[in-house]
Amino acid sequence: MSPMMIHPDKSTERSQRSEAQSYAKAMLNILADFSEEKTRLQDTQRAILNILDDTHAERAQLKENQLAVVNILEDANDETAQLLTTQRAMINILEDIEAETNERKMSEEHVRALNMDLEANIVQRTAALKDLESFSYSVSHDLRAPLRAIDGFSQALLEDYAKRLDDQGKDYLNRVRAATQRMGHLIDDMLTLSRVTRDEMRSETVDLSALTADVLVDLQKSDLGRKVDWRIEPGLIAVGDKRLLRVLLVNLLGNAWKFTGKTENSKIEFGATRNTDGVMEFFVRDNGAGFDMTYAGKLFGAFQRLHLLSEFPGTGIGLATVQRIVHRHGGQVRGEGVPGQGATFYFTLSS
Repeated sequence: MSPMMIHPDKSTERSQRSEAQSYAKAMLNILADFSEEKTRLQDTQRAILNILDDTHAERAQLKENQLAVVNILEDANDETAQLLTTQRAMINILEDIEAETNERKMSEEHVRALNMDLEANIVQRTAALKDLESFSYSVSHDLRAPLRAIDGFSQALLEDYAKRLDDQGKDYLNRVRAATQRMGHLIDDMLTLSRVTRDEMRSETVDLSALTADVLVDLQKSDLGRKVDWRIEPGLIAVGDKRLLRVLLVNLLGNAWKFTGKTENSKIEFGATRNTDGVMEFFVRDNGAGFDMTYAGKLFGAFQRLHLLSEFPGTGIGLATVQRIVHRHGGQVRGEGVPGQGATFYFTLSS
């Protein structure tokens, strides 16, 4: 007997297929929804990651801002400290200014007092100069007349009564005449010294080389029997009182002429050089008697002599006159010498 075959009916089969399709659609929808949820989740994750990245960046920026704030605060502290230092410095400066102001006021008061003293000294000096002028006038007139009388009568005795006088009497009269003549020269030198101190200066450009030549020519004319080799550096110019500078050169060159009087092959030189400070120094040099530098401090004192009167005549006023003339021109003077080898006198002028 054959098994019995069961055949479902078509309606059931359609129903089952429909359910299967519905289920499949539902599954597809679920899968689609799951895919969308997954996509949204991924988007959410990316958004969270971006937020976290932004958070890290903001945190880093915040740290940088914090560091910047710390640096600003440190700079502010430094600037505050610097400001305090500046304030203290300003206070110190103001205190120094105040001290200087007080010191200046005291100095001004001191200067005013000195000026008053100076004005009083000027008044006294002016009076003294007037007295000196009166004395100079008296010396020039009142003393010269007796000296001339003594010299004149002594000469008359020698000439008119020579036969009545023995040799000793003649020697006495010659000594009297020599003394009166020396006194006359001394008076002349003292008057010159006085004038160079008080006379008004008139500055001008002076050719010292030409002035030296004139003085040496005059010295040669006054002593024609001597032969002196003199050398003058040309073109030496200075600014000063020509009259006083001539007196200066007359004294320096006159001394050189006098102290080479016993020297063979006498030499006198006038020139200029630069000293250690770069200042122009004029000089008069000779190869005459010279002097011992031990006594150099006495050179420019009035009535100071380093040689015996019997060896070399003179009054001891010449170098004192030279020093005063140089000082009136704002300069300095000095001398160097070696006994028996000569002397050199250097002088500067302010110009």
